[in-house]
Amino acid sequence: MDAPPVSLALTKLDIPHKVFHHKNPVVSFEQAAGERGQRVSQIVRSILFRVSEDEFVMALVAGSGQISWKALRKYLGRSRVTMATEDEVFAATGYKIGTVGPLGLRKQIRVLIESRVFDEEEISIGSGMRDRAIILKSADLQIALKNADVVSLLE
Repeated sequence: MDAPPVSLALTKLDIPHKVFHHKNPVVSFEQAAGERGQRVSQIVRSILFRVSEDEFVMALVAGSGQISWKALRKYLGRSRVTMATEDEVFAATGYKIGTVGPLGLRKQIRVLIESRVFDEEEISIGSGMRDRAIILKSADLQIALKNADVVSLLE
């Protein structure tokens, strides 16, 4: 089994983690959490936003929490922020939607970690591959993403 790109990036940083392999396509947070032996709140989504024509920011959000557009725009000091399109996500990250993780990215992207990600000791993030996820300690993710801003962005 080839190592997912996010796993390779974590290994380079000496960050302990596990690669979880899903046997069936994942269609919901509940399914992903159940198969990984986790709660939905432990599943961390990596969401890419377009700030300007060629500037993106990635927000990491735990579970099904919804980012407040108003809070995001205020934090970034921008009057307009949009979700990145599928093509923009792939061009900026090198990953397809549904596999995006915050490491091993094609381009340098500013990362914001929604503070509730740290409510859980163990979390899982996208691996860069469709049928795999990365399981690690939330504190280790913060070490790996040492330049990320921890912010409160939920509605």
